[in-house]
Amino acid sequence: MARVARFERDGSVHTAINLGEGWCELQGDLFGDYRTGPAITVPDSPRLAPVEPPVIFCIGLNYRAHAAEMGLAEPEHPVMFIKAIESLTGHGYPIESPTQAGTEKLDYECELAIVIGKQCKNVSAANALDYVAGYTCANDVSARDWQIDWGGGQFSRGKSFDSFCPLGPELVMSDEIADPNNLRISTRVNGETVQDSSTADMIFNVPTLIEFLSASTTLPAGSVILTGTPSGVGTGRTPPLWLKPGDSVTIEIGSIGSLTNPVVAEAVG
Repeated sequence: MARVARFERDGSVHTAINLGEGWCELQGDLFGDYRTGPAITVPDSPRLAPVEPPVIFCIGLNYRAHAAEMGLAEPEHPVMFIKAIESLTGHGYPIESPTQAGTEKLDYECELAIVIGKQCKNVSAANALDYVAGYTCANDVSARDWQIDWGGGQFSRGKSFDSFCPLGPELVMSDEIADPNNLRISTRVNGETVQDSSTADMIFNVPTLIEFLSASTTLPAGSVILTGTPSGVGTGRTPPLWLKPGDSVTIEIGSIGSLTNPVVAEAVG
């Protein structure tokens, strides 16, 4: 199974690729011309996000059961917002609960992330998967008070604090995923399963999302698309389940792997 991982060692960032016979250094451009170099040891954790995206597109309210738990009608069109690039982090790195900005409603969201492999625009759903480099796990971390109460009607503030977009642990290349809308997806908080669903419950499937987002809009190679979360989010539970420093969150998706992050308080000063 072809996989890509990134990590930091001795002050340098390394990109590795595994074509089924062990990890090798990836030399060149993953989205252009690249070659495999010498064998390399890849740490299990921590790992950087497997790609450095130019943009992070996100889709809200894209699972039927999640819309139902929130008491909302299924949207007629995909609900899109953008997370700041600075929110990106990787497997094993901490999710920082905002101290300076403050939040009392820190939430988790397991999501399938799409990585666009070549620049595209006005793509049809019929050939949308031809533009996908691969898939990885994502946690669309959300400060619900900023998202809903204090954000002026916009999602991005509550979704864009530093460390609010863990991706990983690896990028699984698209030819290894026969159907991205037939993957089990789940979240565990401190070992307890709190979300357990399938990407088959998406309202708008992966090809439809790529068609929608690329309409009159250029998607550069490396763009990341978070595809929405299933039911079981903290804000939808009774009583609500908010993340707090000391917690650990694991996102797991089918054959892609498990993305784990501890929760800590943001250090200020």
